[in-house]
Amino acid sequence: MRVKSLEISGFKSFARKSVFEFDSPISAIVGPNGSGKSNVAEALRFVLGEQSLKSMRGKRTEDLIFNGSKSVERQNRARVAISFDNRDKSFPIDYDEVTIARVIHRDASSEYFINDSPVRLKDVIELLSAVHIGASGHHIISQGEADRILNTSPKERKAMIEDALGLKIYHWKINESEKKLEKTEENMRQTESLRREIAPHIKFLKKQVEKVEQARSMREELAGLYGDYLKREETYLKHTRETLHTEKEKLDHELHAVEETLARAEELRGSKHTESAENTELMHVRQEMGNLRRERDALAHKIGRLEGMIEYEERRLKTAVPEEQGPQEKMISSREVEDLAQSLHDEFLQAEKSDDFSHIKGVLSHARARMAQFLESLRGDEVRTEGPDTRALEELEALRTEHATLLDTQKTLVAKISELENNAHKLEVVIESKRTETTEAERASFEARSKKQEINLRLSMVREHIENLGREEVAFREELREGGILVGRAILDYTQLPVDPESTTAASRGEQEARRKKIERLKIRLEDAMGGGSGEDIMKEYQDSVERDAFLERELDDLQKSADSLHELCAELQEALGAQFKEGITKINKQFGEFFALMFGGGSASLNVYYEKKKKRSDTEISEDMPEDIDDEEEAEEGIEVAISLPHKKIRGLQMLSGGERALTSIALIFAVSQVNPPPFLVLDETDAALDEANSKKYGDMVATLAKYSQLIVITHNRETMSRAGIIYGVTMSSDAISRLLSIKFDEAVQLAK
Repeated sequence: MRVKSLEISGFKSFARKSVFEFDSPISAIVGPNGSGKSNVAEALRFVLGEQSLKSMRGKRTEDLIFNGSKSVERQNRARVAISFDNRDKSFPIDYDEVTIARVIHRDASSEYFINDSPVRLKDVIELLSAVHIGASGHHIISQGEADRILNTSPKERKAMIEDALGLKIYHWKINESEKKLEKTEENMRQTESLRREIAPHIKFLKKQVEKVEQARSMREELAGLYGDYLKREETYLKHTRETLHTEKEKLDHELHAVEETLARAEELRGSKHTESAENTELMHVRQEMGNLRRERDALAHKIGRLEGMIEYEERRLKTAVPEEQGPQEKMISSREVEDLAQSLHDEFLQAEKSDDFSHIKGVLSHARARMAQFLESLRGDEVRTEGPDTRALEELEALRTEHATLLDTQKTLVAKISELENNAHKLEVVIESKRTETTEAERASFEARSKKQEINLRLSMVREHIENLGREEVAFREELREGGILVGRAILDYTQLPVDPESTTAASRGEQEARRKKIERLKIRLEDAMGGGSGEDIMKEYQDSVERDAFLERELDDLQKSADSLHELCAELQEALGAQFKEGITKINKQFGEFFALMFGGGSASLNVYYEKKKKRSDTEISEDMPEDIDDEEEAEEGIEVAISLPHKKIRGLQMLSGGERALTSIALIFAVSQVNPPPFLVLDETDAALDEANSKKYGDMVATLAKYSQLIVITHNRETMSRAGIIYGVTMSSDAISRLLSIKFDEAVQLAK
């Protein structure tokens, strides 16, 4: 894995986009003072997630953004992107090239991107931790910080060594475990506090539950009494309801039948008004029949007279009578007298049968008129006889023709009279039949009214019983509701109780009332024992409280197990951290001694574990060596001391070294740490500034050696160091205060020179 490129835009003096291509194991960045060389190292810190503005020589976020110059406007954002070759999959991402970018704005907002995808700072840190690099790690040595590892305190030096050894992940895990442990212990304290709070309530509820248990026996007894009472009451009500409804249906049916009978009788009684119409019709028939008879009698009289005249004319024509003959007696035929007598006889017979006075009067009047007409015909003019001549024959023929016509008319009248007589007889029969039916209908109507009144009385009694039964059913439902409240519907299941319906319905209501009073007395006792409640809420509250306490107890056990597990994890992490730290110190000491001897031409150098007593309010600042098996972390802190021995000098403390010696020692230590756990790249910002020409050559040899393990980005003024670089970037700055790049690739230059 190696760094491919660094892109800077708007960051500090790099106002315009500048790209550094790191194709060589050693890349040098050179330029005059103030041109912006160190801004490259700070850009690397920035893109790797550095949050301290002080380490990037700034006070505010906008100090990191190009602030403009006389000829160029200021930028509103800064962006730095670094690209890595990830073909060896050092980063756990399925990309051959990984680009990490960071953008800040003047409103102090910050954005992070991995391959142009927005991410969190935490994601960037976790990704970089996979290759043991970070924003302020050991792989970036800024200007003036080369000897920081020597000047810092033993505790901070130990942290720097652990970071270089890649042990920071253990501290993170330990810190996370301790935070979890602290939270777990806080949860345990809260859980214990909750248990202490609910303990008195549980104790109180337990006493209430004992009272509820005492009342359960009474509730069970009440349930038994209620079940028997309710079953008997339900059976009685059901049987009574069925009986009353059956009787009511029967009475309704009888009432309907009686009402139909009464309706028919009233209909027959109402038919009397039709009798007068039939009487009127009978009178009309009889009147018409009288008129026809009178007409018939008159016609018979006329026919008789014609017959007498015809007979007379016939005799007269047979015998010769003198022209002048005196008056003779008028002759009357027996047929004419017989017809008159028969007609009067029939009319008197009809008058005898009739009860109608007007009809009888009409018959008598008609008979008197007939008799007067007959007498008048007898007192007519004398008959004169004439001799037989043609005129007499013509008159005789005319009389005969008229006689035949009258006979036909008489037959028609007789037929009409006969038809009217039949109609009159039929009407008389109908009138008589209706008189009989009306009498029967009046009797049936009276009987039906009496029976209807009786049935209505019985129906009223049945309805009253049904109303009383309804009130009893309401009382039954109310009793059932109260029983459900006191006993509970689950216990109050009386439907399966064996009860004999016949004995229940036959028993007196007094026995059932005695059962109800017994239930009422027991209800009062139960209500006194329960305090007006069912006790279910108390039982439920007690059960909930006990379950909550049990849950809290289990939760406390789980928390305790979790705390024990976290303690074990912290101990394991501390043990692993200590073991790897000791192993790393051993490796560093080996490399440190070799580099130190190379730089100074001999001597020795090593790192030693150091224990420092913590300050107390009554103690002065004292440092002393303590044994390695110290376990009391509250009394001492662990640190790292640097022990050196220069050749030909009796110098054992760092404070006795000159500036150049301190620079050589710090460089040897930094290179030694880098050799133990080589980072993907190493940034050295003018770490060789204090070296002379002889030591610069040694420094260059060490740089060449480190380039075999890590990619080096060297910011320097030293020619010896420049000679070891494969590419040199020159940083310049003109009057517009913008840094610009110039690059030289020595491999390409050699090819061009050839």
